[in-house]
Amino acid sequence: MGLPGGNPKLVPTEFGKRVLEGFQVTPLWNQGFIQDDGRTNYVPTVKTARWEYSTRPIYGWGDVGSKQKSTAGWLAAFPVFEPHWQVCMAGGLSTGWIEWDGERFEFENAPSYSEKNWGGAFPKKWFWAQCNVFEGADGDVALTAAGGLRELPGLNTYEIPALIGVHFGRKFYEFVPWNGTVSWEIAPWGSWYIAAENKRHNVKLEATTKEPGTTLRAPTMEAGLAPACKDTCFGELRLQMWEKRYDGSNGKLILDVTSNMAALEVGGGPWFNTWKAETSSPELVTRALNVPVDVEGVLGFIPFFKPPGL
Repeated sequence: MGLPGGNPKLVPTEFGKRVLEGFQVTPLWNQGFIQDDGRTNYVPTVKTARWEYSTRPIYGWGDVGSKQKSTAGWLAAFPVFEPHWQVCMAGGLSTGWIEWDGERFEFENAPSYSEKNWGGAFPKKWFWAQCNVFEGADGDVALTAAGGLRELPGLNTYEIPALIGVHFGRKFYEFVPWNGTVSWEIAPWGSWYIAAENKRHNVKLEATTKEPGTTLRAPTMEAGLAPACKDTCFGELRLQMWEKRYDGSNGKLILDVTSNMAALEVGGGPWFNTWKAETSSPELVTRALNVPVDVEGVLGFIPFFKPPGL
């Protein structure tokens, strides 16, 4: 059960009485109960999980107080690319509780993040990093970075888009293929290095983990929902961002923060060795994404272009 509004469809007490298993989610409320049905035999799990918590958003995907952006560019709102991806809340604070196999964990103003994926399948190969718990910052910082190998429909070719998004000081610093370049060096597991530049800033993140990681199911074209990725929430990460000098080199250091609670992931494949690459998109796609388009206005005028789930 997923709900679009700010208020849950059922008040919390009624939900517990009327819903045997499921969940309800809004931008401000998350509540549910699920139990193991015996099919998750590829990883240790618990019998039951139950939760209730509210959330106060701090950052969406854009400057605070401004119109929010499409995470993967305006073309992602149309049935062109798979998958569709939107960071709904880059950073927020949640208060409530989670019961994990009957053991209750209560929390207040815990850092939170939410995104939405929909469509046919994840990219053929991908990486992802997210963190909004940092030391050394004067204020809230939220980081999201991701990249993947995906097929361009009808063109019989692949592109490797990637991005870094940093929220800090009520501002959004966006590093995407249509305003600069993103490069990376990602190991099959244990090491993530991603750097990017746009017209005004340079950014770099370095992350590692000694954790074995947890296998997760992800949607694939070949096998449906399959154990195709691995992630951890105990990554060591350093994030640095600079103002850019006229010659492209690093100027004033804006941000230099660290964390031992970074979420890190690799998925798809094959991952035979370290993946070292730089963003590349067809020139036609890059030019299209640089055109300012009011997606909400277009979809309101021709709603049949609107993909399911948006």
